Amino acid sequence: MGYPSDVSDTQWRIIGRLLPATKPGGRPRATDTRSVVNAIFYILRSGCSWRMLPRDFPPYSTVYMYFKQWRDDGTWEKVHDTLRDRIRSRDGRKKSPSAAIVDSQSVKTTEKGALAATTQAKK
Repeated sequence: MGYPSDVSDTQWRIIGRLLPATKPGGRPRATDTRSVVNAIFYILRSGCSWRMLPRDFPPYSTVYMYFKQWRDDGTWEKVHDTLRDRIRSRDGRKKSPSAAIVDSQSVKTTEKGALAATTQAKK
């Protein structure tokens, strides 16, 4: 059973190469990394909690362990940068953006630069 958030074969050829290989000397990896990536994308797309991951994916604890590991070792940043560069190159643009737009209206802060705590007593 597939989900709309599953990666295609073409997408997997790109992303799969960017994921870390198994560590030498240890047990062979028992979990299919494509299933892990599909599970992570399912969570991101659906907004469900880790514990609500459908049972046809690997166990949520395994998926979360891979997610944290790849977050901490920079794998997700590498995947993001690679995909961004490919899309920009395909569109005939420089790989790295030269400018960014920040919408200051969406960030509410106080004059001190911290988040404003608003309670009924302070109003």
